[in-house]
Amino acid sequence: MLADALTEVTDDTFAELVLGSPRPVLVDFWAEWCPPCGPVARTLAELAGDFPGVLIAQLNADENPVTMRAYRVLSMPTLLFFRDGTVVHTIVGARPRSVLRQALSGAFEPYVNR
Repeated sequence: MLADALTEVTDDTFAELVLGSPRPVLVDFWAEWCPPCGPVARTLAELAGDFPGVLIAQLNADENPVTMRAYRVLSMPTLLFFRDGTVVHTIVGARPRSVLRQALSGAFEPYVNR
């Protein structure tokens, strides 16, 4: 399921890779049983090249319950946008490419190369 352009994070690596990241991070919380999760992941993988200053990561919800509970993620897909270890934006549910692009640009404005 993980696209090559996306970084896999787990309960064990979340603090280091997401909270401790010097650059902004978008985390896609997904699950195998979630029909819209695949298209969202593909769209994020395609957008990753347009946002080189942003780490785009995925966390498998079923395999990482600690992080799921910590961020109260109840629906798939859920996208959390982190800056300096803090959630600055959230999207719940599948959205079109244009909405995801706009959200990345808006949430991480100072980090985006246009």
